[in-house]
Amino acid sequence: MRGKIILLLTVVLLTGCTSVGTLGIVTKSTGDPGSMLRNAQSYKELGPVQSQACRFFLLGVIPWGDATLSTAVDNALSNVGGDALINVTVSNSLYGFVPIYNVFAYTCTDVNGIAIKFEKN
Repeated sequence: MRGKIILLLTVVLLTGCTSVGTLGIVTKSTGDPGSMLRNAQSYKELGPVQSQACRFFLLGVIPWGDATLSTAVDNALSNVGGDALINVTVSNSLYGFVPIYNVFAYTCTDVNGIAIKFEKN
């Protein structure tokens, strides 16, 4: 019985949720996707990349970090010098520790995709 109570308390104190979606193309935050697509630029595949961006919350009122999609994409592209990602999978997760009192929580955005570099015409 004691083991069941400990398991129940662990489940109640450590909670989380995740959502996942897919996108066709995502450019880095400084890019101009409209002109890139309008001009039908050719590109070179640089290979698969992944990255994560997280934001943390202490006591529900002290945040730090940046969990935006643009930060995760910029991080992934900076590693290989790419301009955009294609065939992108994005997931966003939220984890809370002692969620009733909001002692500590964090959210992370993960991106996976194929990095590309636009070629100059």
